[in-house]
Amino acid sequence: MKATAKAHSNIAFIKYWGRKEETLRLPSNGSISMNLSNLFTTTTVEFRSDLNKDDVLVNGEENNAINSRISKHLDRIRMLLQKNIYAKVISQNSFAASAGLASSASGFAALTVAGVAAAGLHLSEKELSILARQGSGSACRSIPDGFVEWLDGNTSEDSYAYKLFDQSYWDLCDIVTVISKEKKDVPTSTGQQTASSSIFFQTRLNNIAQKIKTCKNLIKTKNFDEFGKLIEMEALELHTIMFTSWPSLIYLEPTSLTVMKEVKKLRDEGISVYFTIDAGPNIHIICQAKDIDIVQKRINSIPEIIETIVNQPSKGTYLLEDHLF
Repeated sequence: MKATAKAHSNIAFIKYWGRKEETLRLPSNGSISMNLSNLFTTTTVEFRSDLNKDDVLVNGEENNAINSRISKHLDRIRMLLQKNIYAKVISQNSFAASAGLASSASGFAALTVAGVAAAGLHLSEKELSILARQGSGSACRSIPDGFVEWLDGNTSEDSYAYKLFDQSYWDLCDIVTVISKEKKDVPTSTGQQTASSSIFFQTRLNNIAQKIKTCKNLIKTKNFDEFGKLIEMEALELHTIMFTSWPSLIYLEPTSLTVMKEVKKLRDEGISVYFTIDAGPNIHIICQAKDIDIVQKRINSIPEIIETIVNQPSKGTYLLEDHLF
């Protein structure tokens, strides 16, 4: 059987950084995110008896490291299926992979939903989220629709993502400012392992539950300016943990700082706009729909910017009728 799924990347407003358990990818803290309409992965999976190994192609290329992770995730599906049958997989991103735009989130969410459907299995959204998390932690957040919370949990069954509000709840806009499409020197999964070496890490964990509660309330009440302040400070806190870990992680580029300063200038001019950053140099600019044009025009005037990608809140992962092969 063949199945194809489309999954959207997500931007974390309250970040996941550090893991309490590596194999199951149990996070050190919970997180809050929003799925992004124009950053997505489409993946087709077909389990075939004529294959003696998985046949995987991602963005038109064979990559041993990525293919190994995909086969390992397919092993989890084969375990549920209780059948040792290999798969053909073709996956395509609408955006640069491994550049700090959560390509692994959309990638493993799409692989999970397509793989489970191709295997003829029927899993609940919670079960799909748990399974996706084991491939890539943040992938569990791309399974539900819209605005999402990922519970940290102490067991695999307790750590999953669920919908807080659907994609039409709030007309937020995320303008992704692409500064680099190059693959990161240190993958996110590697950086996660150094988080606890920061002297500020435990302080972060002590305060994170209240921060998540506050964030959920600000989304519920659509208090944009307080929400913006919270997520911008959260992004800076995340990178402070990275800077002060050993070995230190410095994902930001000079142009990253230029964009951050331009956002602050826009606020000084009366535009309600804020930034957030994941594990990479590219900046996510959060504004309200009414301010998209003025913000995008201003950011595009920075010569070093490669492109900007405008996103609205999106649905989660879903099956498509059209296949990639």
